[in-house]
Order: sequence, then structure tokens, then C-alpha cells
Amino acid sequence: MWPPKIHVLFCLCGCLALAHPFDWQNLSPIGHIKSSGWISKIQYLMAAENSSQTRIPRGKGPYSVGCTDLMFEYTRESSFLRLYYPSEGDDHAEAIWIPNKEYFFGLSKVLRTNWLMGKVLNLLFGSMTIPANWNSPLKTGEKYPLIIFSHGLGAFRTLYSAIGIDLASHGFIVASVEHRDESASATYYFQDQSAAKTENKTWMYLKIPKQEDSSERNKQVRQRAKECSRALNLILDINHGKPVKNVLDLPFDIKQLKDSIDKNKIAVMGHSFGGATVLQTLSEDRRFRCGIALDAWMFPLGDEVYSRIPQPLFYINSERFQDHKTIEKMEQSYLPGKERKMITIRGSVHQNFADFTFATGKITAYIFALKGKIDSNVAIDLSNKASLAFLQKHLGLQKDFDQWDCLIEGDDENLIPGSNIKMINRNVTGHHSRE
Repeated sequence: MWPPKIHVLFCLCGCLALAHPFDWQNLSPIGHIKSSGWISKIQYLMAAENSSQTRIPRGKGPYSVGCTDLMFEYTRESSFLRLYYPSEGDDHAEAIWIPNKEYFFGLSKVLRTNWLMGKVLNLLFGSMTIPANWNSPLKTGEKYPLIIFSHGLGAFRTLYSAIGIDLASHGFIVASVEHRDESASATYYFQDQSAAKTENKTWMYLKIPKQEDSSERNKQVRQRAKECSRALNLILDINHGKPVKNVLDLPFDIKQLKDSIDKNKIAVMGHSFGGATVLQTLSEDRRFRCGIALDAWMFPLGDEVYSRIPQPLFYINSERFQDHKTIEKMEQSYLPGKERKMITIRGSVHQNFADFTFATGKITAYIFALKGKIDSNVAIDLSNKASLAFLQKHLGLQKDFDQWDCLIEGDDENLIPGSNIKMINRNVTGHHSRE
């Protein structure tokens, strides 16, 4: 869930309006595109942003990181993933962060602005790359734990690369699902083999409800959980040597994934709407050994879900997003004899988990305070290290991630054990019983 008042792209829209005030809704695209003054101001803003821009960080683990996209089968029922994985070497070009202009048009719809906003976003970010080697070969000879990742409302598969890259650099394969429940700002599929060969994409954009409907969101989160399980099915099929074709026809050979997954070491992770998807998925699919919910948006979940999660569950929250009701819902998942943990990152905001916190420069951050009081690199580092420690414990990994066990307990000057919401039941923060 991306709150509109502090949404990073809303911030960019505001910055552009400051650079050259006009009414987005009544915009005449041709007139403004032809205006050399308007273009100059856009170019000035781009230069100012780029001069202070912080890149999406490299992974801090010992592995080089590769990246590819996978789409299995056709129609909107197909699975679409961005894969981050331990790579053999660093001699490939970096992956494009947002690979199609239609995603920017989708983001403009999220903002409820004119289509030209998509053009502006494409100018700002269309050529941006991430520190991962595009289609580089998998580092074979090991069995890797697998994480299925679920994106937030209005996002899509590529917007959490800072998390995917860091986990892959520590020896995980991370599959970031692009959801087809109309919660992604944009996604595409191919109707059939002929459409795939000619790259005739069928695009789907975010469905904006007239008002928030819990039944509609619950329907979406159920579909999302099924898409996570379907993605797991397909990756395990490849792992077992079954012939599976990537309809995107990229140079990455998916046969490399055969015997590369440790099927006993599988977790699910997600942000915001993806955090709710984590709980729904755990309640339905026991193959996922544990889950990590990043600043979960709890609204879509039915009350029956909370009592159906036996797996260990870790909530990592920002200080500015959660409220009394959502913390109460998180408390409902605390079951006797089952591991539950919760920490809150001091000075953080909802966007600290997504890539836009790194992709935007100091000007936007200063005007709209979208990065929170904590440094974005510090925030994501705490979240990733706490996640690694939790995954080691509950996936039975033989790594050194236990050096960060203290973070799971919130033992750091930048962390709060449990929640910053004052009404939280004290028994809950102490009720982290062992599985």
C-alpha cells in the first residue's frame, strides 16, 4: 500500500509542478511537449535529481548477483517473475530497473494524473540500471534456499531490487512475482505463442476502486497467494528437471536451475499488500517454512487466516505506516507455541522498503521527506540483516547470519522491539514463544 500523500511518485509530480506550474488534468500534451521552456525545466530537474541521486545499493554478501525475467505459459493466468540469483562472474551488463515505458504509464494511473506524467517518469528513470548482471549464468554446484517475494499495491516485480539483490548476494534465489490481480500498476502477458514471438504484449493496469472494499481486496489477496504457490510449483518443476519454457525467450538457460533449489528451505516475503499476501500464503501452503511481512497492509485479510498459520512469522514495520487497528490484527496471529516476532525501524516510512527510496535524489526527499529520518541505506540494511538471521534460524541454514540475531529482538539503537504503537499488548512483545 502506497499512501498517496507521501507516495514517492506523487512527490515527483509535485516537484515537476514546482519546476513549471500547470494543471495536469487539463494538460494539452502537444502544446507542452513543443514548449522548449517546459522541456528545459524537465531537463534541469533531471540533472538536479541525478546530481544528488543515491543508487540502488549493491548486495553485501559474498556472491555476485544475476538477474533475469521468467514468464511461464500464456494469458493472464501465466506466471511472471523477476529472478535474482547467485551469479557466475560480473561480466554482463547491468539489468534495466523498469524495462518498459508502460510501467511508467501505470504509475501515472496510480497517481491519478495525466498520461504525460508517465512520459516524465520514463525520462527520469527509463534508463536506470540496478547492480545485477542481466542474464548472467547461475553459479552452479550448490543448492540454494528459495524466497518467493510479493510486491505492494501499485508496484510490480522490479521495484524491490535492493532486497532481492542483497538476499541473492548472501546465497538465496529470490523470485519476485508480478501479480495479475489488478493490484500492479501495470503488467503484461501474451495471449498465445504467436503473440510471444511477435512481442505483442497485452497490458493490464491497476484497477482503482471507487472506495476500499474489504471483500474485493480479500479476493485479490487470495489470488496473490495462489500466484505465489504457482510460482513455487514452476520453479520446483524446473528444479526437478521437467521441461519448462520461458516464453520471453531470453538468453538465460533455465535448465541451469535444475537441482539448484533446496526444496526444504523455502520462504515467502512481501511488502505492504505483499505483506498480507505472506500471511495468506502461509495459511494455504505448508511448503513455505516461514514468512517475513514488511510493513504489512492487513486490511485485505479475513479474520480466519490468523489462526491458520503454524509457520514462524516475522513482522518488520516502519515507524510511520502502522496504526492501532493493524497492530491489533498482527497480534491476532500470535499463537501459543508458534514463533512470532515484530520489530519497528525507527525514523522509517513505508517507502523505505521499496527501491524509490534510493532512486530519488535529495531535492525530492528534502521537499517531501519521503525517505524518513533514518538513512535509507541504514534502514534497508537493518531489514535485510534481520531477515537473514530469521531465515537462517527457521530454514536451518549453515551460515553466519546468526551474528544478527539481536536484530530480530529489536536490539539496536535504530530498532524498536515490537511496535511503536503505545497500546500494543505487552504480553505480545514478550510472547515470542519458540516453535
